[in-house]
Amino acid sequence: MASLAGRSRRGLNVWPGYVDALATLLLAVVFLMTVFVVGQFFLSQELTGRDATLAKLNRQIADLTDLLALERSTRRSRDDEVQALRTTLAGVEADRDRAKMQAEAATVSQGAAGTLDRQLETERNATKRAQSQVDLLNEQIAAMRRQLAALEDALAASETRDRESQARIAELGSRLNVALAQKVQELARYRSDFFGRLRQILGNRPDIRVVGDRFVLQSEVLFPAGSAALKPEAGPELDRIAGAIQELAKQIPADLPWVLRVDGHTDARPISTGQFPSNWALSAARAIAVVQYLAGKGIPPQHLLAGAFGEFQPLDGGTTEEAYARNRRIEMKLTER
Repeated sequence: MASLAGRSRRGLNVWPGYVDALATLLLAVVFLMTVFVVGQFFLSQELTGRDATLAKLNRQIADLTDLLALERSTRRSRDDEVQALRTTLAGVEADRDRAKMQAEAATVSQGAAGTLDRQLETERNATKRAQSQVDLLNEQIAAMRRQLAALEDALAASETRDRESQARIAELGSRLNVALAQKVQELARYRSDFFGRLRQILGNRPDIRVVGDRFVLQSEVLFPAGSAALKPEAGPELDRIAGAIQELAKQIPADLPWVLRVDGHTDARPISTGQFPSNWALSAARAIAVVQYLAGKGIPPQHLLAGAFGEFQPLDGGTTEEAYARNRRIEMKLTER
């Protein structure tokens, strides 16, 4: 009896060990959750800093573009002014040459007409006037050449600033492309997570599948033939999709411009009714019905987009019932706004 009592006491002492193990496991889970929340906080801060940098780069590019346009306009004005000065300079040089010729002719006439005093005096006066005109023209030519040299220096400085601005714009454009590529990579990661969750939720069904970066549901899953009214049994499927989107929306940073695009497609057989005058109208009504249902389940409307393609984007070009069924579909795609 004493032995049995001892064994009973030893069996009861096992429970504190289980309690300690569970407490340790709970502390480990709390620690991991804390690390995850801190990581998400720092990731959000990093993305916010990148967006601020991106906006600053865009403003710098706009300022440099305006400055470059102003420099080019100034350069064209100076080119026109230089051309006008060169034309004027050529005219002045021609006038100077004519004045020299007149002065030389007057000197020759003075030697030939030594007996005619009045003519001699007249020719002397003409020679003085011609020489004065030549001196004045030489001064004008020198001034124009100095002005032309100053304009050429200004043009050279403008070309240098133009080259520097082009290099700066190219650098900023490269940095902008890098920032945009990072945004695209972030959205691609969230898109991959979204499709992975949908696969887990909906399982492997032949009428619901993932094609590339799109999630495809056959129209028969959601709508009766020729109608845009959702079937009652479509609710659970869309509810699971809405739940996956809501979970994903909590992780995507608020400054990342994403939308869930819902596209409607029909087969090639035409429809013409009072409600739907074309396949385009039917595909648009179906896409809008899905978008409105998801919005009613709490998906923010600013992150929803309805598109319609009618029969113009078929997956199968055949004319069999199977081909028509493949082409009647609703596609969902997580993309940028």
